[in-house]
This record gives sequence, structure tokens and C-alpha cells, in this order.
Amino acid sequence: MAASKVALVTGGSRGIGAAIVQTLAQAGYAVAFSYRARKAEADELAAAMRAQGHDVLALACDVVQAEQTARLVSETVGKYGRIDALINNAGTHVPNVAFADLGDEDWARVIEVNLTAPFRLVRAVLPIMRKQGSGHIVNLSSNVTLRAPAGYGVYTVSKAGLDAFTKILAKEEGRHGIRVNGVGPGPIRTDMLQESFDAIGEARANAFLQSLTLGRMGEPHEIASVVAFLLSDAASYMTGQIVYVNGGGVA
Repeated sequence: MAASKVALVTGGSRGIGAAIVQTLAQAGYAVAFSYRARKAEADELAAAMRAQGHDVLALACDVVQAEQTARLVSETVGKYGRIDALINNAGTHVPNVAFADLGDEDWARVIEVNLTAPFRLVRAVLPIMRKQGSGHIVNLSSNVTLRAPAGYGVYTVSKAGLDAFTKILAKEEGRHGIRVNGVGPGPIRTDMLQESFDAIGEARANAFLQSLTLGRMGEPHEIASVVAFLLSDAASYMTGQIVYVNGGGVA
């Protein structure tokens, strides 16, 4: 029997992705989520959610591999019969490296994961959502598109491109009943943020946190709740928007 609401989340084994999986499952979605290398964490999360009575499926997928992203979508549809929401969350970065010192491989990897993979996944789910006459796409962007910090150039470029993709896609797909929005997190307590703080050093990291309007880093569930809102009927007149969840930003 097909599930009534189905979400596909990329990069769902930890951090923001895991919080999104938990929040959407608790909101009544059947959730398929991808992981690349963290099978143990992914299986643990899926098992924990199933123990609570939720329908959650962990699927291995390297999102930079086109054939694997196509299989991710087909396996989700094969299991649940539909896809109502795509959450492009998987991301990577190269912390604190200037453009002049950035290698071709690092540039290509960040662009592939953060921008090309969401494009391929969207292209794969659009025929499904168009046939349904409805759908939601949420792309995880970043507060860096507002700040443009030195040393985070390729990450910022990839997320700025994702923002443009989000806004244009919303215009193209609105007539098919598909809403497309983005969420731009500020500093959220994740492994990726810790990698950035390690790269810039404790003094700079502390100074940055103290400069935030709310004076603290955010938690993954504070991003997940906004994603859930964007998928809900409460956001039925929102599309083409980038919602920044950043503690007010740098004061």
C-alpha cells in the first residue's frame, strides 16, 4: 500500500539531515533518506525511527554519481509509490581555503555535491511530481550567501548557484502545483561547523559566535522545523523563497 506522504532526504545520517528525517517522520511522512559512507549511523537512525512506529528507509547513495541518484529516486518510488517532498540536504565544503590555493578537484567536488547533485535529483523527481499534480522541493542553502566570507569561496559560489536554481525552478514548476523553496542555515551545531571552527581557530570561532544577534549557534532541529513548515499547508503561498535561519546573522 502506498504511503500518503513521502519525503526523500539526501544526507540524512547525521546533523541537519538526521533532524529533518526525524521531524518529517514525526509529522507523518514516510521518509527515505540517503547516506554515502555512514552506514552504521544511517541504520541506527532508521531503526530508532521504526521502533517509534515511523516508516523510515535508509538508502546508500553517493550523490555525485548520476546513476546512483537515479536509483535513489527509483527505489523510493518502488517502495512508496510516490514522492511528495524532496529535501536536497547533502553538502560538503573546503574550510578556510582561499581561491588562489584551491585545487581543481576540490572545486569540482563541492560544485558536484552542492549544486549538480540537487539539479539531477530535481530532474529525476519532477516527472513524478508533475504527474501527481503536486510536490515540494526544499534546497538547503547557507547563510554564507549573505556574508560571502573569505576562505569559503567555492562553498559560497555553490550555494549562491543553488539559490538561483531554487528561484528559477519555482517559477518554472509553480503551474504544475510544485512549490520550491530554500533554507539558509547560519552556524548550526554540526560536524561541518566544527570542521570550520577547527580550521579558523578557537579565538576566531568564539568571536564569530559572539557577533551573532542571538549570541549562540543553532541546533539541527531548528532547521528541521523550518523545513517542515515549508512543506506544510501553513506555507501554501510560499515559493521561490530563501528562508535564513541564522540567529539574526552577524550583528
